Amino acid sequence: MPLTDRDRAILDFEAEWRRHAGAKEEAIRSDLELSPARYYQLLGRLIDTTDAQEHDPMLVKRLRRQRDAVRTASGIEHPVHGAGNGSPSAAG
Repeated sequence: MPLTDRDRAILDFEAEWRRHAGAKEEAIRSDLELSPARYYQLLGRLIDTTDAQEHDPMLVKRLRRQRDAVRTASGIEHPVHGAGNGSPSAAG
């Protein structure tokens, strides 16, 4: 499904938010009219789409890398790569 205007606005905001004055959470509320929790939920889903990758490949790659680093550091397995990896928890 193609990106919506809101999807593009979220990706563009994430790419440029440091240019905004003040805290990021305040800018999310004022610029996008979303709660920070909803913003991050939507952004997390967006970066897994091909359309987002095509819209801003460098941003999406950076965000995926950051997310994967957090998951690795906290011991959370990636849903695609975590299952069937030979670990005792995957042996079922």
